[in-house]
Amino acid sequence: MSAIPDFDLKQVSFSDLVGWERDDPVPLFAGMRASLDHIRNTKPYRSGSLGLTAGELASFLEKADGELPDAASARAFFEQHCTPFLISRKDGRRGFVTAFYEPEVEVSPTRDDVWKHPFYFRPDDLVDLDETNRPAGLDSGYMFGRQTPEGIEPYPDRGEIDRGYLEGRGLEIAYARSKVDVFFIHVQGAARLKYPDGHIRRITYSAKAGHPFSPIGKLLIDRGEIDPAKISMQSIRTWLSENPAKVDEVLWHNRSYIFFREADVSDPSLGPVAAAKVPLIPGRSLAVDRQIHTFGFPFFICSETLTHLDGGAPFGRLMLALDTGSAIVGPARGDIFTGSGFEAGELAGTVRNDADFYILVPNEAAGRYGA
Repeated sequence: MSAIPDFDLKQVSFSDLVGWERDDPVPLFAGMRASLDHIRNTKPYRSGSLGLTAGELASFLEKADGELPDAASARAFFEQHCTPFLISRKDGRRGFVTAFYEPEVEVSPTRDDVWKHPFYFRPDDLVDLDETNRPAGLDSGYMFGRQTPEGIEPYPDRGEIDRGYLEGRGLEIAYARSKVDVFFIHVQGAARLKYPDGHIRRITYSAKAGHPFSPIGKLLIDRGEIDPAKISMQSIRTWLSENPAKVDEVLWHNRSYIFFREADVSDPSLGPVAAAKVPLIPGRSLAVDRQIHTFGFPFFICSETLTHLDGGAPFGRLMLALDTGSAIVGPARGDIFTGSGFEAGELAGTVRNDADFYILVPNEAAGRYGA
């Protein structure tokens, strides 16, 4: 066992992973090769506090080069080269999963009385913050700020931007009909924009204004507007549609604001390129806490209550850590990528389940954690 702040890693066997014997990890191999290519030819992933390194990941991923296996030989590959560890929170609570997807939304290239809610490129006065330039008194959670002639200060928040802070600067990518659509695309971090002539433009996360993510679902629960047992993306959207006079106030509660960049659309079957800089694999990509975990490592997630993603069967899948998010905080907290479009959104919107998180550590590194 290895003691890590707030959680332990407990070595287990593959037979302890509920659903492992039925899983088909073959879809992971394309993502593993893409991650290896990124490490080798672009930039190694930064290590999280758990201490697993991009070098250890690359050594493991190199073993996966070759012919694509079938399900049984794919499982055998991981059984041969990895040791599973249960991520055990010291407070005794289980892990928790939600899900995200890539929406598709109709847009216009120009603004009018119908199409008036913009998606923005990153503004040039937004700067990355670290310990070398973060102003005294500004919380360490702020990773971005606004550069002014007098120095760096917090960037305007969602409400200020919605009220026109960025207008006239030529940063608009496209315009949507609905402010609520724009908000939920900010939450998802990527989208496919469908123009009137039918062509598709893809956008993905570039940066954010820097303010903390404050979930509006929790706000509505705290106010007694939605039953906690019924909270979902769908129930939040329904409440907003039924309370148009309160939309701005509720959305502006989440001060976080996302800026986008264009992304490749050459292969529509692939998910968006997210934080790990490789395409997300529908149903097999996991967003994790970037401060703890290192991108590219495999996680097995099992949840007996999460059944609608697998036709009524309990969820048990091997996944790759390929993304992160403002709301994904903690050692056993994950966000499952369900794919692109409306059906993927219907699947993602109701995922809020307790789950067990197992990280598969390459054997060469497993000794540090008790193997």
